[in-house]
Amino acid sequence: MGAVMDCEAFDGVELVELQQIETEGGSVLHMLRSDSPLFRKFGEVYFSEVYSGVVKAWKRHKEMTQHFAVPVGKIRVVLFDDREGSKTRGKVCEYVLGRPDNYALLRIPPMLWYGFKCISESPAIVANCTDLPHVPAESERALPDDPQFFYDWDEVGK
Repeated sequence: MGAVMDCEAFDGVELVELQQIETEGGSVLHMLRSDSPLFRKFGEVYFSEVYSGVVKAWKRHKEMTQHFAVPVGKIRVVLFDDREGSKTRGKVCEYVLGRPDNYALLRIPPMLWYGFKCISESPAIVANCTDLPHVPAESERALPDDPQFFYDWDEVGK
């Protein structure tokens, strides 16, 4: 596995704790507001279900910024930076997202490779609020075991 760095310094990525309001009938979970410093514009919101132990990787968007939150289950998000001129080029970064302990919004800028693995026993739901509508030609994909990423998904969640 490649060197996993301090994610606080990962170029262009932001992680913000999200509010969870506990109520008698169930929690209210905030995600993204138009007055947030992370919000630029609305593209679309979609949900990605991922089963326990399943990896969805690798992908990057050429222009789209993404905002992930995980209201159900838990995932490990892995980022790989191969952007020209980035101070974190060649580095890997990991985040755990999910409730109750890691309910947060993860901002992933364009041209950053990412993938995730469900590390909870039950399926996870990833909510993604993007700043552009999804267009297949705007993104690139690679296989989870592609050696350019220096990452071993089998080690995740152990």
